[in-house]
Amino acid sequence: MQSLLLPLLLVLVLAVPLVMSTRKQKKQQAAQQELQSSLAPGDRVMTTSGLYGTVADASGDTTIDIEIAPGVVTTWLRLAVREKVEPVVETEEDSVDEVEETVEEPKAVEATAVKADEPQTTAQVAPPLEHGKK
Repeated sequence: MQSLLLPLLLVLVLAVPLVMSTRKQKKQQAAQQELQSSLAPGDRVMTTSGLYGTVADASGDTTIDIEIAPGVVTTWLRLAVREKVEPVVETEEDSVDEVEETVEEPKAVEATAVKADEPQTTAQVAPPLEHGKK
């Protein structure tokens, strides 16, 4: 009995994490497929490449049309949609913050005008790389 305990323990230690990770992957895949099949015109989405846009047409089985700018519609694979994004809604607090920031900007301009004699930056520009030359 003692000789079977160690191999059984090793199998459990290796098998349990493997089974748990497989279940987690299947749940994530199912959630992603549900998202891609539920896309409708007007949904704001982000693609796997990080492009934000609004779904213009979702009638295709494998493709979807995304409007990335006013009047600019591109065709993407449904699989390229990563997630739905909530549209940005500007509230009254945001507009009040913007007004306060514009009032504070002239003060910052005055402070930089006083320091105009000092160098603005010490950054240096690197020379261009010569690709393909050996």
